[in-house]
Amino acid sequence: MHFSRRTFALTFAFALALAATPAVAKELAGATMPDTLTVAGKTLKLNGMGLRKKAVFKVYVGGLYLEAPNANAAAILAADAPKALTMHFLRSIEKQKLVDAYKEGFEANAAQKAAAQKANVEKFFGTVTDVKEGSMTTYSYVPGTGTVVNRDGKDVATFEGKDFAEVLFSLWLGPKPPSEDLQKGLLGR
Repeated sequence: MHFSRRTFALTFAFALALAATPAVAKELAGATMPDTLTVAGKTLKLNGMGLRKKAVFKVYVGGLYLEAPNANAAAILAADAPKALTMHFLRSIEKQKLVDAYKEGFEANAAQKAAAQKANVEKFFGTVTDVKEGSMTTYSYVPGTGTVVNRDGKDVATFEGKDFAEVLFSLWLGPKPPSEDLQKGLLGR
């Protein structure tokens, strides 16, 4: 696989940001997230945290990172600006259940755009694995580079372009998020 210097620098900076011990952190449902993440040299601030529940089970805590606070989901999706979303899993989940949940989310929130990004969506499903309790996955978007998928401190894939980022982030910020409470938390409401 060939990486440009810019992609390498982004990946290295992102890995350093994940490895850094946060000076300040926020906690929700036993999951802790730093107040800031550095992505491609930009400091992103924790916009909000939300809890994803399915029935009575706590599934994961999500944290949305932006350059400046924003409570408008449509504006966040449309902006060609750095952003990151971290999922801290509170329980172990099998790959197929995650893939099914992502498929539902794409269909409910960005069906046409996801269809136009079919190759990237399929590649994305290929990056999904079983997750263990305590596992963390971060999706970070950088204009001009794309979206980096990082699992437990290791970059596993990069998807070029803003269009895929918009499709991916619509899972949580679209009109039909996994739960309204999760989306409200991510938006800092």
